[in-house]
Amino acid sequence: MTSDVLVLGAGIVGVSTALHLLERGRSVVLFDRAEPGSGTSYGNAGLIERSSVIPYSFPRDPMALLRYALNGQSDVRYSPSFLPKAASFLWQYWRNSAAAPLEVATRAMLPLVQACIPEHDRLVARAGAEHLIRADGWVALYKTTARFNAAVAEAGRLAPFGLQYRVLTPQEFIALEPAYRPGLSTIAGAIHWQDPKTVTDPQGLVKAYADLFAANGGQMARGDAATLTEIAGGWQVTGADGATITAREAVVALGPQSGLVFRKAGYRIPLGIKRGYHRHYTQTDGAMPRLSVVDEESGYVLAPMRQGLRITTGIEFADPAAPANDIQIRRDEVEARRLLDLGPPVEKTPWLGLRPCLPDMRPIIGPAPRHKGLWFHFGHAHHGLTLGPASGRLLSEMMTGETPFVDPAPYAATRFA
Repeated sequence: MTSDVLVLGAGIVGVSTALHLLERGRSVVLFDRAEPGSGTSYGNAGLIERSSVIPYSFPRDPMALLRYALNGQSDVRYSPSFLPKAASFLWQYWRNSAAAPLEVATRAMLPLVQACIPEHDRLVARAGAEHLIRADGWVALYKTTARFNAAVAEAGRLAPFGLQYRVLTPQEFIALEPAYRPGLSTIAGAIHWQDPKTVTDPQGLVKAYADLFAANGGQMARGDAATLTEIAGGWQVTGADGATITAREAVVALGPQSGLVFRKAGYRIPLGIKRGYHRHYTQTDGAMPRLSVVDEESGYVLAPMRQGLRITTGIEFADPAAPANDIQIRRDEVEARRLLDLGPPVEKTPWLGLRPCLPDMRPIIGPAPRHKGLWFHFGHAHHGLTLGPASGRLLSEMMTGETPFVDPAPYAATRFA
C-alpha cells in the first residue's frame, strides 16, 4: 500500500487531520493498532469547549499548593513514587503558569479555540452525526460562596472574548436541571456557559468521522506505529498482517503514545502524561440530567452519555503504565451523591486514560525539524476533542502549501529544540 500521507493515530486529532488532507486531494492512510477513537478520545468528558479560553495552568497560590501536597484532593492526585520522574515536567509547567507566559499561551491558543465549533459543525454535518451533539452548553457548579463570587468576577473579566453565559442561583439551577436534588443546599450558585457543545458518545463521534474518511476514499490499516522507518523518498510502517505501507510524508498524531516515534527519531520533547478516569452510572429514578455539569471545587464532570451518567475525574500524576486505581472515582462519587441520586456503576472497574500535555500548554503542530516529510501533531492536553478538527485543518494547510488560517509559529516543535 502506498499513499501521499501516512497518519499515525486514529483518535480525534489523527482522524481530523486525515479528513482535512483527503479534502485537499492527498491520498491518505490512517494507521492505528486499534479501532478509531478507542484510546484517549474514548474517555473524555465530551465537551467541545469553546469557553475555555484560558489554558489549564499549574496552581501558583501557596495555600493551593499546600492542599495539593497533602494529596487528599479529588481534582488532582499524585503517586509519591512518580514525582521524581515528573519533576522536570512539573517545574516547567509551574514556570509557564506565571502570569506573563500564561498570557502568551492564551493568545496562542485562542484562534484554535475560536475555530472549534465551526470546524466540528462542518464535519458533523458531513458525517451525519448530529444525533451525537447537544448545543446547550455546560454548567459550572460552586459549593461555597467565596468560590462562586470569584468565578462570577472571573467570568466578567472574560467579556473581551465574547462568551455567552448566565449566572444561576441554586433555585435557577434546579429549574434548569430538575434531575438534581430539589432544595439543594450544597451549592452556592452556578454559571451556565452557553457557547460550548457536548457529545453524548465521544468514541461514536470519532468513528463517524472515520467512516466519512473511508467513504470518501481514505484507506485504513492496522499495525504498530513504532515500526515507522525513514526510507528513500519517504516513510514506511509494517502493518499487522506483515505488509509494508509507504508514503512520502508521515504525521505523528499518537497522543500520549507519540513518544514511541519522536524519541526513536532523536527528539527530546517534554511530553507529560496526565492520567484520568471515568465510570458510568445508571439513574435510580430514570431521570438523566440534560446538561454536563462540572463540580468546580471537587474537579470532576457529570456528563450524560449514551452509556449512562459519566463521572470523569480530574488529574492523576502517576506512571502511565501503573495499574489503574479507583481513589479519585470513589472520592468523586461521594461528592456526586450529594447532588443527585446515582444508581449502581455500569462498569466493574473505572476506565483509565492518558492525556498528552506539554508544559507550555500548547500542542506541537508542524514539521519535525530534522526529518523531511515528518510532521508532529500531539500534546492537546485536556482539549483534544475540542481542538482536533481545528488543529487538523491548520496542519493540513501547512502540509499542502495553503496560507494557514492561524499563525503556526507558537506550536512549532523547535521551541523545545
